[in-house]
Amino acid sequence: MAKNVIEKAPFKFNIELFNTLHDPKYVSKYKDVDSKGRYLYWDTFKWHLDEEDNPKKAWFATKWARLSKKKEIQLVDKTENHFLFCIPDILQSRLYKILKLSGQGIVPVESIKSQYLISSLITEEAISSSQLEGASTTRKVAKEMLLSEKKPMNEDEEMILNNYLLMKELKNVKYSELSVDMILSFHSIATRGNNYNGNIAGELRKTDDIIITDGVEDNILHHPPEYKVLPKRLRLLCDFANETHDGENGSIFIDPIIKAIILHFMIGYEHPFSDGNGRTARALFYWYMLKQGFDYFEYISISKLLKKAPKQYGISYLYSEFDDNDLTYFIMYQTDIIMRAIKDLLEYLEEKSKIFTEINLLLKDSKLSKKLNYVQKDVLKKSLKSPGRQFKSDEIIIDYDVTANTARKYLNDLVKYKLLVQSKEGKHKVYIAPANLLEIIKAT
Repeated sequence: MAKNVIEKAPFKFNIELFNTLHDPKYVSKYKDVDSKGRYLYWDTFKWHLDEEDNPKKAWFATKWARLSKKKEIQLVDKTENHFLFCIPDILQSRLYKILKLSGQGIVPVESIKSQYLISSLITEEAISSSQLEGASTTRKVAKEMLLSEKKPMNEDEEMILNNYLLMKELKNVKYSELSVDMILSFHSIATRGNNYNGNIAGELRKTDDIIITDGVEDNILHHPPEYKVLPKRLRLLCDFANETHDGENGSIFIDPIIKAIILHFMIGYEHPFSDGNGRTARALFYWYMLKQGFDYFEYISISKLLKKAPKQYGISYLYSEFDDNDLTYFIMYQTDIIMRAIKDLLEYLEEKSKIFTEINLLLKDSKLSKKLNYVQKDVLKKSLKSPGRQFKSDEIIIDYDVTANTARKYLNDLVKYKLLVQSKEGKHKVYIAPANLLEIIKAT
């Protein structure tokens, strides 16, 4: 980011600006969001005004409108000022849609696992999260690495494998309360074998030389809290995560989606590790979403979309920090990413549903139709597209999120029905798609 991308808002209280609240021209026109529902920061806001309006007065009116909706949380910045957020109508709408999909189920959970999802998209998040942090390995190479039993060949592959294992671990601990030890465990899994920037997997940084710059002119954009206060600050973050913010008994209500996003933000703000902060932050987001019953988030990749615009991801952090700790900027950006990720998942499910229908039509008159499950039918679909293709049980385990015994059974059944041919590659069994598969299916 160039130096002039982020300009701090000229907001200082004075009587002239306060009088803006008595001017209906500004109070009626400038709300918490603009006419398009955007929660704009000053550097963009000032270019979307009517020409005759005073930018500072318009900004004051907007800030005042936001102030009336803000909620303060117990988490604080380096100077002990509290973080806060507000919920404009457009954000409330997004939260409702995300929650509604969870309540109704994008599709029934068992159907997701056994009929619709071709691969556990946990793999996609592992790869995309690594690429967001700089891994240059392609998806094809990364997936082949995950399918093999070989050790990663380089740091990029190591990062992807670590992220894959981390995503699996989140499911195992989703019912646990958050602790500093758990955060350290997430980081340890994510950065195993990574010594970049003096990183030690599972250990907090022990220096204050970590700074966030614009990467262009080395302008300092964020200097995290001192390393000596990190244990205390992380304990406060855990207390925040574990506290019930349900609005009962005098507590404030914080939507669980917003709370997950705040956890994401705070790890980025604290920057408790020498490296791997982004991966740990996103892991905490996923952990809390799964904990709150948003099971379908196992199949959603936010990193896939974040890596398409990493600059905007970073700017959303800075807007929140630069504008009086207003987390709404980061929350708005992340909910937009979530909505787009859900849209991608729905399109993915629709495509896989079409494939399922196509293979069923092909097998309509076959005795095999009722004997084969969706995984086996999908293997046939891939086989028809690529005669001679080889399948291994490890591929089935990862692609369909099944056990090793189940994967072998599925493939061996296809061999029994003469739909695949079993062979050996070294010590491992491989299953090959015959060139005349279509004729075999028609003959059954």
